[in-house]
Amino acid sequence: MAIDLEALHWVYLVFIVAIIGFMVMRRDTSLLCIVGIFVLGLLATESLSDSVSGVFNSFIYAIKELMGTILIISIIVAMSRVLIRTGINEVMISPFARFLRTPTLAFWGIGLIMMVTSWFFWPSPAVALIGAVLLPVALRVGLPALGAAMAMNLFGHGIALSGDYIIQGAPKLTADAAGLPVSDVMQASIPLVIVMGLVTTVTAFWMMRRDMKTGKWNDGIISKVEGDKELTGEDDLAFKNVLSHGTKLTLAILIPVLFAIDVVTMFVMDLQGGDATALVGGTAIFILLIITMLAHKNKGLEKTTNYLIEGFLFGFKMFGPVIPIAAFFYLGDSGFTAIFGDTLPAGSQGIVNDLGVALANNVPVNSEVGSVTLTLVGAVTGLDGSGFSGISLAGSIAQLFGGAIGSGVATLTALGQVAAIWVGGGTLVPWALIPAAAICGVSPFELARRNLKPVIIGLCVTTVVAMFLV
Repeated sequence: MAIDLEALHWVYLVFIVAIIGFMVMRRDTSLLCIVGIFVLGLLATESLSDSVSGVFNSFIYAIKELMGTILIISIIVAMSRVLIRTGINEVMISPFARFLRTPTLAFWGIGLIMMVTSWFFWPSPAVALIGAVLLPVALRVGLPALGAAMAMNLFGHGIALSGDYIIQGAPKLTADAAGLPVSDVMQASIPLVIVMGLVTTVTAFWMMRRDMKTGKWNDGIISKVEGDKELTGEDDLAFKNVLSHGTKLTLAILIPVLFAIDVVTMFVMDLQGGDATALVGGTAIFILLIITMLAHKNKGLEKTTNYLIEGFLFGFKMFGPVIPIAAFFYLGDSGFTAIFGDTLPAGSQGIVNDLGVALANNVPVNSEVGSVTLTLVGAVTGLDGSGFSGISLAGSIAQLFGGAIGSGVATLTALGQVAAIWVGGGTLVPWALIPAAAICGVSPFELARRNLKPVIIGLCVTTVVAMFLV
């Protein structure tokens, strides 16, 4: 039964619209979210002190909810740093190089390796892990540097990150905002990720080969490929020889085996969400410790801390803009009661739920409208170049439309997640393309231009598919 919407509901809705507007204008939304939290608190509690305290408490609530995601990414990045500096990454990837004998094989080979690596190491570290080894091979067989960047970008920051089935950072954010179990969002995302991935990569490859044959391909090279020191942390290339080739080879085999065991364990023990993330994170910590002690010997104790600091700096730098936004959107569900107490109107099931019920009773909403809306919301929120900062909004709106339609909340949530990450996670927004562009020595703006049509076509097809699944 619907309740009468009060000022609290309308103010929340106004701030959502304002946040989307700010994102369209490519302006930061942190201040707006903080003001929104304060105003909602003031309306609910009618207490200035409680409202001010609520802003801080909402940050604490968001950090608690996000801490597992921040921690796993930080640890994975810390581990990737030591793999890069010791050269173990090169040994891990080198066996695949012999199969990249043509531009076609190089494009798809680099893409698939990037996708699998990104599931475990996160896309930005994965670019550094494989770029230095496979890029020269790709160039030697005739794949342009821009083509290699597209492959790494679309398969890593697109397919792998939009699904995020191993680390599960993205589905955790959207599932929390939509009030769903992580497993529901992950399962619903599988057909959408497959459709989006196939349509986008096939279109991008076809357009690349067509332009190469007609002589219209502009490689977009802006610098000699030397790697991104900020990304890789390679301050001393000579350090790569600190371990013997035999030791590197042993570790290069052991690391994938350990993560493969993790995946098998997840299926056998039915580990999902935080439990699955903890297993991968714990494995990464032990890999970091073992390699650091072997490589740095007497300095291993101190270097372990240094690597962890590097990882945490990366994690909090990446999620710093997400925390205020997530704090605001958590208020749409159970977060409101946790922060401001039992101050919602009588009979309320949460602000977003109330809006969804009201929408169902007053507006003709169907799967087509809901699917298009979630794709647009996801794409717009991705314009800030993060991909993660807006997926909490996508989850909240999916909950709203799913409640109005009466089904398909998980599918709509997954659709918003896919759209947000493909646009903002590193395939369209130029400043989000820097890792792949820097490793390949190409212009991020040219890379974004080349990705534009394939990604838009993919989003349109995926939206249509979602309409039938809702």
